[in-house]
Amino acid sequence: MYNSNSQYITKKSKGNLELKLILFLSFCLFSNLSAQTKQWTLENCIQHAIDNNIVIKQIKLQKESAEVELNTSQMSRLPDLNVGIGQNWRFGYSEIISGLKENTTQSTSNFSISSSIPLFTGFRINNEIEKNKLELKAATENLEKAKEDLALNIASLFLQVLFNKEIVKVNEEQLNLSHNQVEKTKSLVQAGKAPLSQLYDIESQVAKDEVSLIQAKNSLALALLDLAQSLELETENAFDVYTPEIEDVIEKYTNSVQLPQVIFNNAVNIKPIIKEQQYRMESAEKTLKIARSGYLPSLQLNLGYGTDYFYDYDIKKKINPDTGNAYSNTPFSSQIRDNAGEFISLNLSIPVFNRFSVKNQVRNAKINISNQQLALENTKKTLYKEIQTAYLNATAAREKYRASEKAVTAGAEAFKYAQERYETGKSSVFEFNEAKTKLIQNQSEQIQAKYDYVFRAKILDFYNGNPIKL
Repeated sequence: MYNSNSQYITKKSKGNLELKLILFLSFCLFSNLSAQTKQWTLENCIQHAIDNNIVIKQIKLQKESAEVELNTSQMSRLPDLNVGIGQNWRFGYSEIISGLKENTTQSTSNFSISSSIPLFTGFRINNEIEKNKLELKAATENLEKAKEDLALNIASLFLQVLFNKEIVKVNEEQLNLSHNQVEKTKSLVQAGKAPLSQLYDIESQVAKDEVSLIQAKNSLALALLDLAQSLELETENAFDVYTPEIEDVIEKYTNSVQLPQVIFNNAVNIKPIIKEQQYRMESAEKTLKIARSGYLPSLQLNLGYGTDYFYDYDIKKKINPDTGNAYSNTPFSSQIRDNAGEFISLNLSIPVFNRFSVKNQVRNAKINISNQQLALENTKKTLYKEIQTAYLNATAAREKYRASEKAVTAGAEAFKYAQERYETGKSSVFEFNEAKTKLIQNQSEQIQAKYDYVFRAKILDFYNGNPIKL
């Protein structure tokens, strides 16, 4: 009975232990998934930056302002409508009904409604609408250019984080290696194959590796902070990025490194900075047409309705000589009805002499066209120079990465040989640390060359109109 109970208790304890183990593993899995959801991809970072960047928001407001200007010019074709109400008082001598002048107080109320319709404005309204359409397109391209520049900046900061992450891994591996060497050195000292001083030296190297790891982690934290601040995040405490697999970067980004002329021929047709300048130049041409409309006559149709009401405050004191009765004011409704009148008019304005203002406006518009043409040409030349520079930087980074791969391979073999000699007591700890330091330096240079090449390839993709992604 006791044994069976013990077995039951044991089985129950095992069952509880299994349940707790399942719950613990589920919690770890959930925690791991939660941690993964906090990792940002490059695409997430770029989109969040575009949605929250203050400069982007300001440029969006500039685009909205251009939309308002376009709407204003389109609505200028419509007739206007104005209502007028006036009230006048007159004190002192004035002519009365009998034709004589007396000291009296009078008031007049005026009511009117009018409308004017532009029939012909020398094609000014049409050209203003076309000009504002081009300005809106230019503002849209300016917004796209700002988004592309921001995306490129975010990509640079993102790759800097990935670079620092790999540097942390390298330092962690070297620290673990130093810890292992401490244990092996203890064995060598105990076996009499190495002096005690070598143990102290390798322990000193462990301390140096720990400092290097701390510095690498601090650099990573600063890189994450820079990226988080660029994303306009309120807090960066739980901020981290997703690390994609970037293995054979040479093969992966071969298609990105194209000749400058090939990239330029594509970029000149798609890049927002070129399109914006083209729209600005076309807008300047419309401004010239608007200025020339000042030479042409304009025709306007005017419609109106008006009435008034007259009131004499001293009329009761005035006697009609024919009837002997006092005069009285005509009722308000009667005056409003009887005094009403409508009008229709056509106004033709023909410019004859305007003190050369229109001529000077035309001259300024022509100067502005020439300036915009030069700006477009300069933008194209600058773009081509940037593409040339990016191409040379990319090819140099590619060759540097290839050289760093060879250096890491050679450094690894040298370190392996130095490690074998040290573990057999045939070399000193200084030779071992020297080989290790060179290997770390080679690995760091390789990582730096890799991400430098990736970034340079992304710049060429950017000029080629390809989305920035890893």
